[in-house]
Amino acid sequence: MKVIDHIKNANGKTLFSIEILPPLKGENIRTLFDNMDPLMEFKPPFIDVTYHREEYVFKKKENGLLEKTTTRKRPGTVGICAAIQNHYKVDTVPHIICGGFSKEETENALIDLHFLGVDNVLVLQGDAIKTESRFVPEPDGHKFASELLGQVVNMNNGKYIDEDLDHPAPTGFCIGVAGYPEKHFNAPNLKTDLKYLKLKVDLGAEYIVTQMFFNNQAYFDFVEKCREIGITVPIIPGIKPITAKGQLTVLPKVFNIDIPEELTEAIQDCKDNAAAKQVGIEWCVAQSKELMKKGVPTLHYYSMGKSDPIYRIAKELF
Repeated sequence: MKVIDHIKNANGKTLFSIEILPPLKGENIRTLFDNMDPLMEFKPPFIDVTYHREEYVFKKKENGLLEKTTTRKRPGTVGICAAIQNHYKVDTVPHIICGGFSKEETENALIDLHFLGVDNVLVLQGDAIKTESRFVPEPDGHKFASELLGQVVNMNNGKYIDEDLDHPAPTGFCIGVAGYPEKHFNAPNLKTDLKYLKLKVDLGAEYIVTQMFFNNQAYFDFVEKCREIGITVPIIPGIKPITAKGQLTVLPKVFNIDIPEELTEAIQDCKDNAAAKQVGIEWCVAQSKELMKKGVPTLHYYSMGKSDPIYRIAKELF
């Protein structure tokens, strides 16, 4: 079932959903299931599966020279989606990114997902390779999420790269995109960022999932600004509990977000990570309760591969 249909069928009730990381290369699928099993108590109607692009590594050859090779630490997003749907009978939302793919490779991945009965995709530009200062698309790849979104829309309309196909079958993906309450780090300002978000919705995006935030007012203001410019699709808040003191510096750097002074001071006063985790969970529970009172369509939790904090939060809410 499509994400948009899950939201419609909820009749105003706030749903619970999670985003998970594929297992590291070499790990067993059971590692993932053991982490997810407790969260299935709360009956998520859909689960997002992230995609992690290739990285460059240098390996020393016998002659002493370094050879540049690519590797993926968390491969298998398509297979993970299939495994989750088969094991739990729950819909999945694979993340489809621009980085690391040509248009033909993207098309083939979408065909595989369509064959597997995956009805949803979240379309993203994706991150730059860690060794590069800016995002660089693949040869014959997409530079922007809006371009990638256009390819998915074309396939939904039965339009493939090979225009000579006889009676090409249309796909039926429900397309989600990302929104940034505190603006995307590449955008010069929030107004410009919202202009491009509106473009994605006009092209065919059916819902928005936000970057994590710790101040609900940022989300409420973001939704209001979206509605003012004609964005009417559901806007799902993405949230995450702080679980360690070091995240006070890591999260703002990696995700370009602000952490409120009150939360920052409370975490700094904690004597260890266990205490910081408890503060982070309590803050996230309070965030969630306020968002639910405002009638958000879904509470989408970034698990970062750890189910215990999300379980403790969901136990208070669902």
